[in-house]
Amino acid sequence: MTRMTARLSVRVAAAAAPLLLLTWAAEPARAHGAPTDPVSRVYACSPGGGAARSAACRAAIAANGAPFTAWDDLRVAGVDGRDRQVIPDGRLCSGNLPAYRGLDLARRDWPATRLAPGGRLSLAYASTIAHTGTFRLYLTEQGYDPSRPLTWSDLPERPFARITDPPLRDGAYRMEVTLPADRTGRQVLYTVWQNSSTPDTYYSCSDVVFPEHGEAAGVARSARPAATPAAPRPRPTRT
Repeated sequence: MTRMTARLSVRVAAAAAPLLLLTWAAEPARAHGAPTDPVSRVYACSPGGGAARSAACRAAIAANGAPFTAWDDLRVAGVDGRDRQVIPDGRLCSGNLPAYRGLDLARRDWPATRLAPGGRLSLAYASTIAHTGTFRLYLTEQGYDPSRPLTWSDLPERPFARITDPPLRDGAYRMEVTLPADRTGRQVLYTVWQNSSTPDTYYSCSDVVFPEHGEAAGVARSARPAATPAAPRPRPTRT
């Protein structure tokens, strides 16, 4: 290589480098969504979720070995409705993804939202990239033990609500549903979002608390309800 050719190559490389950086920066973050009300475990324990310093979230982060920065990316490809065959017992909250394994910890102190049995629930599912698809909502059966890992047998065979392509407003899918009337105590709202625009299915656990027998059936929310995030933080492309 001549000296002139070498100098030209260096100039071309230097000119291309900013272009490559700009191309990477312009690439949209491949993120998607999770429930923020009732708050899901993954969002509550994320850096912006408001409960990352709680005992349950600290334990989950320790089990992960990393914080839940990708709170909106708990998805599994190619499930195609075969949730009970693909996701094993005890791994429902993580979707059997190692990066989210801390969400499967069996604890009674997960951040929770207070609900009223038989009441109306306004569910917000924050979306950082819009998709079409169907949401299926399950509520653990009466008698569920939060000190044991969540299994499919803890959930009814059929969801209590099924919503396809709900409206997207203010950064979240909004759904109005009626809760089962026979639940008391601590339960898990299990949300499955099966995309029709991608091959992905999303799984989320939201801990909720209903009044025990004899208690007033109030609708007060948890002390620190989660806010819908304004926008996702840019991250390198994930497919």
